[in-house]
Amino acid sequence: MLVRGLFADKGLERNLGLVIPIVLAVAMVILGILVAKAFFWGLILVIPLLLIAIWDMVQTTHSLRRNYPLTARFRWLFEDLRPFLRSYIVEGPLEGRPYDRVSRSLVYSRAKKDEDAHPFGTELDVYSEEYEALCHSINPNPAAPRRTRVTVGTEQCRKPYNAARLNISAMSFGALGNHAIEALNMGAKIGDFYHDTGEGGLSPYHLKHGGDIVWELGSGYFGARDKDGNFDPAAFADKSQHDQVKMTEIKLSQGAKPGHGGLLPAAKVTGEIARTRQVPENQDCLSPPGHSAFSTPREMLEFAAKMRDLSGGKPVGIKLCVGMPHEIFAICKAMLDSGITLDFIVVDGGGGGTGAAPLELSDHVGLPLRVGLYYVNNALIGTGLKAKVKLAASEKVFSGSSIAINAALGANWCNAARAFMFSLGCVQSLRCHTGTCPTGVATSSPVRQRGLVIPEKAQRVANFQSKTLDSLHDIVVACGLETPDDFTPRHLRQWKNNAEMIPWSQIVPEVEPGKLLHEPEDTAFAEYWRMADPDTFKPVA
Repeated sequence: MLVRGLFADKGLERNLGLVIPIVLAVAMVILGILVAKAFFWGLILVIPLLLIAIWDMVQTTHSLRRNYPLTARFRWLFEDLRPFLRSYIVEGPLEGRPYDRVSRSLVYSRAKKDEDAHPFGTELDVYSEEYEALCHSINPNPAAPRRTRVTVGTEQCRKPYNAARLNISAMSFGALGNHAIEALNMGAKIGDFYHDTGEGGLSPYHLKHGGDIVWELGSGYFGARDKDGNFDPAAFADKSQHDQVKMTEIKLSQGAKPGHGGLLPAAKVTGEIARTRQVPENQDCLSPPGHSAFSTPREMLEFAAKMRDLSGGKPVGIKLCVGMPHEIFAICKAMLDSGITLDFIVVDGGGGGTGAAPLELSDHVGLPLRVGLYYVNNALIGTGLKAKVKLAASEKVFSGSSIAINAALGANWCNAARAFMFSLGCVQSLRCHTGTCPTGVATSSPVRQRGLVIPEKAQRVANFQSKTLDSLHDIVVACGLETPDDFTPRHLRQWKNNAEMIPWSQIVPEVEPGKLLHEPEDTAFAEYWRMADPDTFKPVA
């Protein structure tokens, strides 16, 4: 009514002198209230920042913060964000390390049963030195069996095992949380392939869903040790005879940190993990660099034979990252001399590893997988042991082509670790050793593991394995072969120079079967053969 009165017939001009002061007064009151509130909240924000700036100026440990109080902290903020910014915004599809986005996307797609075909041709530079090709045949073999398996076990083994061509590599309970272990084992059960325990012991979560198990024993003998940390035969016999345990594996070294042993930080040694490993709770859990049960090739084989007997005649093998090649030849000499034969050997490459390791070891110690396979495969062929001792490969296996390439270099089957982590939902945040894995895979935190729904992830694990073997079958068919065992180094070609692509058989020629026994000097391995002794890992010549 007041407003209508002010702007009545008398006209706007006569009332402006009254209206304007009222409007200004109201505006000033509102502005004052807003300024007061802004000032109050400004103080709440500014005072802590001011205190931080003052502290930066007087502290003596960081020169940047002392010279550039408060603002220098943005450096650490962007350092923390850098991996995520690179992964999601900056890096190209083939640039990520250790797995690029194309590789990870392939695993994700297959785990979810999404479309995994790639449009518009390869993104690889086919004329670069890194490019390699598997040679197909003009006469493909569509009648090749869709699935083939590998029989593991010599005549010394009473319970041989038929292994799938792709299995879950060693990842310990403790390094992975119990939800991840359960999902992996349930996936192995669904897909009928095996799940390696890693050296962290045989936990209830490995046995909960009925998947096949390969029990790995490292130098800490976790789950089969006495109070002093030595091998306990009774404890081993009790667990190794479990129906789910199909094979046992002696871990000599691993690709991420060969010859170093391992350490599970005290923060990750929960009560459950301590009971599984038979170690004190909330204390650092150390795996020594070497084994206390043996120190020579012959003693190692005697230990393996003992494990085979204690397990009821199940296959026993070793896992190692190859270092000094003569040691492989020493193991073969020991097998020939003692009559004790390993059932399988798993070669882990220097580029492998799911957890944390000293950077110097990861980057520069241990031979890459293909070089290691070359030495082990030729040692077995040259000593006539290849038909008895099966060979497996473990390093950066994530596709049918990677399995086929390893098969061309002698591997009967492959194990994968990080690829199966991707199938669980791993996003390569590189925080496996901190206990703060954002996807709940490499952590024991119940809160973080909540995001990992076991049945759903288990199906993804099985999907990935099955779809990858489908792609392996496609390659076998395209190459005109019957099984992956028919691949040879001739099927794998690599650039020699800008104009010539040559087969691996010319780069790393295979020794003739049995030739190390009769004419070792006429082989490329004569020096290593001379250096090898069945009673020591040290070179003797």
